[in-house]
Amino acid sequence: VQFPERRWVRTGPSSLVAFVSSLTVLVAMATLSVISVVSYLLLACLCVTITFRVYKSVIQAVQKSHEGHPFRSQLDRDISVSPESARQLAERCRNRLNWLSVQTRRLLLVEDLVDSLKMAAIMWLMTYVGALFNGVTILILADVVFFTAPPIYQKKKVHHPPLPHFTPLLRPNRPGSL
Repeated sequence: VQFPERRWVRTGPSSLVAFVSSLTVLVAMATLSVISVVSYLLLACLCVTITFRVYKSVIQAVQKSHEGHPFRSQLDRDISVSPESARQLAERCRNRLNWLSVQTRRLLLVEDLVDSLKMAAIMWLMTYVGALFNGVTILILADVVFFTAPPIYQKKKVHHPPLPHFTPLLRPNRPGSL
C-alpha cells in the first residue's frame, strides 16, 4: 500500500495541529449547524487577533516605540487571485465536472450492464451505511484514518528481501527437471 506523500502528516507538531483542528471542526459540524460552526471559528480568530493587536498597542505605548500595526506585513501582501490561476482552477473544475457527468450518464443509462450493477450494489450497501452513520460521522472516521494510517503503516512495514534471493530455494532439486 502506497500512501500519498503528505509532509504535514509526518511532522509531529503540524500533524497534531492539523488533526486536532480538522477533528474539532468535524465534531462541531456534527453537533451544531454550519452557520454556527463558521461563526464560532471566525469569532475565535477575531478574539485572538484583537487580543494580539491590543497587546502590541499596549507594549508600544509602554515602551514608547513606533513599530506600527502588528499585522502590517499580512495586510500589505497581495492575496488577489491572478487571472491565470483562476483560469487553471476553472479548467480543472470543468474537466472534473465533464468526467463526472459522462460517468453518471454512462452508469445511469446502463451503457455497461456490469458497471451499472456494481453501482447499484454499492448504492444499496450505502443505504445501510447511511442508516447507521450520518455523513459527518463518516468524515470523522475518515479523518482519524487519514491521520493514523500512514504512521502505523510506516511503523509496521516489513521489508522483504528481493525475490531473486529466493529463486534457488524454489527450483526443484531433481536432475532433469526444469
